[in-house]
Amino acid sequence: MMKKLLLVIALFLPLSYFAPIDNTLNAEIVIPPYAKWGRMAMEETKAKYPNAQIIDYLHIGKETNGDTSVEKFKLWLKGEEKEFGVFIDISFNSKTDEVIKITYKETDR
Repeated sequence: MMKKLLLVIALFLPLSYFAPIDNTLNAEIVIPPYAKWGRMAMEETKAKYPNAQIIDYLHIGKETNGDTSVEKFKLWLKGEEKEFGVFIDISFNSKTDEVIKITYKETDR
């Protein structure tokens, strides 16, 4: 029995040396440039709809026109009686990041 165990170890130990290395632990964490606007969209939505839970989040994109930019998001909320979506547009000064306005539009899709 001991000889069989040693034989198995001797056969498979060298194979473990060539096993692929998991590099996911060394992966660089990339924070998207819209992350702070996404956090703001979620915080503002929570304040506007305090009885609803945010269950999904989508960054739609960014539009820039001169010194003004708009980050666009869609959040899906679950309220006490229904689920619904909210489109959130955050308009801000592209140079200073000063928020100009935030608009909300509810949708059932």
